[in-house]
Amino acid sequence: MTSATASIPQALTTFRQRGRWRIVDIVVASVVGVAVGLVYFGWDQIYAPITAPLEAALPGLQSLTYGIWLIGGVLGALIIRKPGAAIFVELLAATVEALLGARWGLMTLESGLVQGLGAELVFLVLLYANWRVYAAVLAGAAAGLAMAINDLVLSYVGATQSFAVTYAICAVISGAVIAGVGSWLLVRAIARTGALSRFASGRSEDGRGATSNA
Repeated sequence: MTSATASIPQALTTFRQRGRWRIVDIVVASVVGVAVGLVYFGWDQIYAPITAPLEAALPGLQSLTYGIWLIGGVLGALIIRKPGAAIFVELLAATVEALLGARWGLMTLESGLVQGLGAELVFLVLLYANWRVYAAVLAGAAAGLAMAINDLVLSYVGATQSFAVTYAICAVISGAVIAGVGSWLLVRAIARTGALSRFASGRSEDGRGATSNA
């Protein structure tokens, strides 16, 4: 058996261990999800007058601010560093937002699932082993793209091509900057307080995620 072949079972074992959720992971992910859900609902109340000038300047430009609705998935994944964390936190945040009376009703949950999945796929491609800033940026951008496609299909049926392109590009930029860079900086700030000492995200400065979460 070659050394490369022998290393495969060890790699699979490491991946399974890395993906095992602890009780503290569930609790903290739930707290993050609820907190982000409150932020989402607060943003629901004020986003319209804030984005109106952007939309008036160029239809589709309003999605430059929509990255706020994408924070949950990226933030949850960066903190928990486990498979499914992005979807779990984003969907829980959307659930809290809906229960508080979000104007989109059950569609809020569908959006949360799609956006969380967008971020989750990036971390999956990276095998949940890289948590550097560029990984967060890619995850935020993917969540933004997922949001844009979902919105264009469900909420902007018949939109012009120029609107669709502008909306999608701005959503990707917003996701990358607000949800991506913003979440990465927030995790680093929280880690400095010692609140994440039981997580690899609270002990790793380089963001590679190779350390154990035990």
